[in-house]
Amino acid sequence: MSNPKIAIVILNWNGVKLLRQFLPSVIEFSPNESTTIVVADNGSTDDSLSMLRSDFPEVKILDLKKNYGFARGYNEALLQIDADYFVILNSDVEVTPGWLESPIRLMEAESQIAAVQPKILSYREKTHFEYAGAAGGFIDRFGYPFCRGRIFNEVEADSGQYDNITDIFWATGACMFVRASLFHQVGGFDADFWAHMEEIDLCWRLKNQGYRIVFSPESTVYHLGGGTLSYDNPTKLFLNFRNNLWLLYKNLPGNQLITILGVRMILDAVAAFKLLAEFNLNGIRSVLKAHYHFYRSLPELQRKRRQLHQDGHFSAPAKKFPRSIVFQFYVRKRNWFGEIK
Repeated sequence: MSNPKIAIVILNWNGVKLLRQFLPSVIEFSPNESTTIVVADNGSTDDSLSMLRSDFPEVKILDLKKNYGFARGYNEALLQIDADYFVILNSDVEVTPGWLESPIRLMEAESQIAAVQPKILSYREKTHFEYAGAAGGFIDRFGYPFCRGRIFNEVEADSGQYDNITDIFWATGACMFVRASLFHQVGGFDADFWAHMEEIDLCWRLKNQGYRIVFSPESTVYHLGGGTLSYDNPTKLFLNFRNNLWLLYKNLPGNQLITILGVRMILDAVAAFKLLAEFNLNGIRSVLKAHYHFYRSLPELQRKRRQLHQDGHFSAPAKKFPRSIVFQFYVRKRNWFGEIK
């Protein structure tokens, strides 16, 4: 494809300050004539739309009228955009010169690459990786996600230790390049997730159909993080616990499902007791609420499993870490990705 159409799509909800701060870099460093910048607005009640019209007339606006959340919001927006590649970009990301080139070049050269993630560094501390994505996402045998450069809350400084193009398990929704045809082919994000881990679910489904997810260190962006929900927010904790259980139930092979979910119930109970010891009552409520929603959702989750089985197959895709990252981190005290390889 000589001149592919690229759509950079930013989902916004009451983020007028973030758009003012971060959109200028996106406009400055996305000069390709076949690249369109789109802000899809999730029913904002602040001055986002009027500010965009007055200050950034070169940006296309999609007014979705209501707050659909991250997952469905992107689904609704991307159905209305004609492009060969979507760049799903958070509103709190600063991009750098040439950030589009390497990911698009990789996907143009290899049709089996479905998605690419750039290097995600911290906007606040630019020498360090950022929590959401770092140098590419992985998942352990019990379904805990982690990254090259970030395990749980331990974030590494970037010294070039992960500056190689490599296959990963998942690409972060903070900045994900994805082939538009494949995004639609697998049904986009699971809208029920609302927000958090929907990108891992999408990548798992893509990998189960034989496609690759790749990390490109030649492209760098800086992510503020916590722009909508802080990392210790009870709602975020609820979504992470619930959506992680949904992720496993939907995508695990049948011979692993019962065993791994059983272990996760034990590990989640340990997490709840830890929150109790810290007198974090909101955190405990979030974990209990997540499990309640998981059990209540089982009929729908079973329907989704059957649909996925019809569409393709379940497998243990490449780059799924075969051991427990919880054991590696808390027992063996291996806090950096390089130490567990």
